[in-house]
Amino acid sequence: MPATQKPMRYGHTEGHTDVCFDDSGSCIVTCGSDGDVRIWEDLDDDDPKSINVGEKAYSCALKNGKLVTAASNNTVQVYTFPEGDPDGILTRFTTNANHVVFNSDGAKIAAGSGDFLVKVVDVMDCSQQKTFRGHDAPVLSLSFDPKDIFLASASCDGSVRVWQISDQTCAVSWPLLQKSNDVVNAKSICRLAWQPKSGKLLAVPVEKSVKLYRRETWSNQFDLSDNFISQTLNIVTWSPCGQYLAAGSINGLIIVWNVETRDCMERVKHEKGYAICGLAWHPTCGRIAYTDAEGNLGLLENVCYPDGKTSSSKVPSRVEKDYNDLFDGDDMSNAGDFVNDNAVETHPFSKGTFNDDEDDDIMLASGRPRQRSHFLEDDENSVDITMLKTGSSLLKEEEENDQADGIYNLPLVTSQRPVYDGPMPTPQQKPFQSGSTPLHLTHRFMVWNSIGIIRCYNDEQDNAIDVEFHDTSIHHATHLSNTLNYTIADLSHEAILLACKSTEELASKLHCLHFSSWDSSKEWIVDMPQNEDIEAICLGQGWAAAATSALLLRLFSIGGVQKEVFSLLGPVVSMAGHGEQLFIVYHRGTGFDGDQCLGVHLLEMGKRKRQILHGDPLPLTRKSYLVWVGFSAEGTPCFVDSEGIVRMLNRGLGNTWTPICNTREHCKGKSDHYWVVGVHENPQQLRCIPCKGSRFPPTLPRPAVAILSFQLPYCQIATEKGQMEEQFWRSVVFHNHLDYLAQNGYEYEESTKNQAIKEQQELLLKMLALSCKMEREFRCVELAELMTQNAVNLAIKYASRSRRLILAQRLSELAVEKAAELAASQAEEEEEENFRKKLNAGYSNSPTEWSQLRLRNQVEEAAEDAGEAGDTEEKLELPKHGQNPFSKSSNFSDVPSVKSGAVTSSNQGRANPFKVSANSKEPAISVNSARSVNILDNMNKSYKKSALNRTTNDEKSPVIKPLVLKPKSKQVSAAAYFQKRTSQADKTEEAKEENPKNLSSETPAICPQDTEHQRPKTGFQMWLEENRSNILSDNPDFSDEADIIKEGMLRFRVLSTEERKAWATKAKGGTAGDGAEAKKRKRADQSPDTEPQKETAKENRNLPKKQKPLDISTNQKLSAFAFKQE
Repeated sequence: MPATQKPMRYGHTEGHTDVCFDDSGSCIVTCGSDGDVRIWEDLDDDDPKSINVGEKAYSCALKNGKLVTAASNNTVQVYTFPEGDPDGILTRFTTNANHVVFNSDGAKIAAGSGDFLVKVVDVMDCSQQKTFRGHDAPVLSLSFDPKDIFLASASCDGSVRVWQISDQTCAVSWPLLQKSNDVVNAKSICRLAWQPKSGKLLAVPVEKSVKLYRRETWSNQFDLSDNFISQTLNIVTWSPCGQYLAAGSINGLIIVWNVETRDCMERVKHEKGYAICGLAWHPTCGRIAYTDAEGNLGLLENVCYPDGKTSSSKVPSRVEKDYNDLFDGDDMSNAGDFVNDNAVETHPFSKGTFNDDEDDDIMLASGRPRQRSHFLEDDENSVDITMLKTGSSLLKEEEENDQADGIYNLPLVTSQRPVYDGPMPTPQQKPFQSGSTPLHLTHRFMVWNSIGIIRCYNDEQDNAIDVEFHDTSIHHATHLSNTLNYTIADLSHEAILLACKSTEELASKLHCLHFSSWDSSKEWIVDMPQNEDIEAICLGQGWAAAATSALLLRLFSIGGVQKEVFSLLGPVVSMAGHGEQLFIVYHRGTGFDGDQCLGVHLLEMGKRKRQILHGDPLPLTRKSYLVWVGFSAEGTPCFVDSEGIVRMLNRGLGNTWTPICNTREHCKGKSDHYWVVGVHENPQQLRCIPCKGSRFPPTLPRPAVAILSFQLPYCQIATEKGQMEEQFWRSVVFHNHLDYLAQNGYEYEESTKNQAIKEQQELLLKMLALSCKMEREFRCVELAELMTQNAVNLAIKYASRSRRLILAQRLSELAVEKAAELAASQAEEEEEENFRKKLNAGYSNSPTEWSQLRLRNQVEEAAEDAGEAGDTEEKLELPKHGQNPFSKSSNFSDVPSVKSGAVTSSNQGRANPFKVSANSKEPAISVNSARSVNILDNMNKSYKKSALNRTTNDEKSPVIKPLVLKPKSKQVSAAAYFQKRTSQADKTEEAKEENPKNLSSETPAICPQDTEHQRPKTGFQMWLEENRSNILSDNPDFSDEADIIKEGMLRFRVLSTEERKAWATKAKGGTAGDGAEAKKRKRADQSPDTEPQKETAKENRNLPKKQKPLDISTNQKLSAFAFKQE
């Protein structure tokens, strides 16, 4: 198994960086060009201790609790470790010291400077100094001989020298390097190194190889190289055992050789190819820490082991320890464990007892039978070849041991046992409180949310808690003593909730400070049962919750009354509350390969208690863990994982989780993170704190909150299409909370929803226009299905203007379907509303109540008395009566559906409960007809009375005059859609009549027109009526009404101005006369005798399809749309 390369993290600012381990290997120490020395407990340590040693730090070394640094102030200083207290200056130079190293026992240090000097100084007595002169350029690096006899140095003058420490003379000098005038210009910093313990070999990185020189003879024994090395090597370091040598190049390649066999053991490439300038081998195990020239810190694990074991022979010890019980003992062992005496326990039977009969009786230490294949079946003197090789290598290191003795001292174990190589379990993450920083910090945030901040100070001076509110009108800032050592906190606009773990003397406690209480007692404390610790808490509106280690969730009222208690399905991870909602995340199982296995409960704690999410899996990014759980300010559950992905509950898609932001995309460095403190849906804002090189912010100085924008992970986001798709669906997701608020009886601003609908429809229309230009007409219809009724009408306009008649027809059919669905939904809502009002009204005799519940004839009389004379209109079927098969489309409306935020006009009074709006249309077209009529024939000339249209169009919509289809008998009734709506009384009265499909312009008694609402004829329409026969005689091949209108418009334009004016005047006079006639006929229309009308309607229905209607003015009006000259 190759070495494991952990992701690099931010360590220091850009520039040269150095690294070393402490004596035990428990800490990694780095220094960089920001002047800081940082002490890391591990690569994942997000809060390293930092010591400032100057403006820049060039090198550091650590031994025996002494930390020595070479800083930009031309000094070599010593500090105590790990306290970091200054402990004096060892020596000074006239320029910067470039490298500093300890000798083997830590009693002396050697430092090389830019003034060509090398100094060796006694750490305990800095007056004991030795200076080495001879280099002609700045010194690059130094290395002490393990026996303290020699000192090796490399310089920018191109030479590598070995000095005799005792008399400060140069023993040997090799011209190996490329010359340069300064360290910053050197091609390589040439960090050379002596072999540990014996010091037999000196390793020097030269160009693309490592030269090894033998001690005292100073001959070049051999070179180590590899075909993968393409750039100059920068640095070398030995393993503590002296068997392996690691080197780093200026292009980020790290190579490890076995010096004895000269084989390349590992090759690792830097993530970004930066130069490796720091390399340190762990003193006890196979880990290599490295730094690059950009200030980053990395770690290689399972490289090689000091006793000769390689990484391929060992399962990570932590996993083996934690999960040993989950796997068979044979699986957890491996081939390399034969070197350890305690790896395999042998039994005190004689060598000659290996036979078939006793195989079943042989047991492992674990008590499980061993497989036969694990034993050698040759003769008793057999020894494994692998054991011989390993044994021989060990013997060569210890020359004083006899070879034969070394072999027989090895345990006589046979062939390699199987190794478990499957997925490894992931340790479960510990419970945490969202918005808090780690517990080990002396100054930490206990919680930071949208209400305020709770800080905890636990140092030698004080153990206290500070509470600060963002809005001081809620409550003033509070200072609390922390004598009970509270570790968990939450904050709401009603209370402060604190909890502490149990101790040997005290039980775990839940402490609430109910500052919004109207009485004088504002605190209460509850002790948990014995051996039950609180692990997570949260506050809601009027309630508090605590999850405990006994897998229980305890609910309390905000005043301290114990309420429900229920069991959790697994150990809690975190909780959050908002209003009546409780959000619980817990471990639903064991994850593998770095994944967490989490589940989520979402409950509503109001009067109607119910569970929304029933332990559903929580979707996290691969190999990540949960870092934040909460609600948006509007009450939508959200969470953030360690990879920076923010996800929100999409209530409009079956309570699924939608990723809405990736904070990592906003980070400059790999080790930078954003610490989330709040989510807002309106306006769309993610409030978080940027953390440089850490996952959480310090308490001081006070962190500044940044605002990030949301972006859904849609494809091709760089294109215009992708951007608009992302904007549309983001708007939909971020306004789902309005429907949730409405369903649960909360108040919200209607203007917010209307504005959202307006933005969404504008985006849909833009996408439709883009698809139209790309000639994707099928896609246009798909987009139109997402539109409201008004937006579809605008899409039809656009398609007609773009000469895309097939698309316009498809959109027309879609509009008919939408109108039918709208009518049905409104009818159901009215029926439900009337039923509710009936229940609420009881037996009230008030006219308003009874006027909504009477039979059909009572409604007609009430409508007539309402004074809506002159507003005669098409028939409207009562939705509760099913005699008419077309009643589903009997109350079309131009306003969009309620889902789209339409508001019915309220200025019509409460006299007629069946009046939908002021501009409802006549349902003259059957939805189920074989060939539907163009919806453009059904469009009203004005949308002024549409409530939603007021939000989408401030100006009056233009008159639509599209191309009409082949004339049919249905077109006459369809044209009625362009007429203004008449009074509700007439609609109710005409509901008694036959199907509106039977209407015809030939029966003026059935379909009268009111002069006040009738659209006046134009001069062209009057002229076309009289000259239609001439056009048809001249063009007998004209079968389409559109062709007739087009030819008529051409001829009409040829007329003189006076003639056209005369026709216009004639049209105005005719319209006035028609209006007066219509008023005289109004009473006749309302007479109960409808038999002649039915007969006429029946005759009209039987007319041939190609018969021309008597009143075709509407179709003539439509023609102006398509052929209007700009």
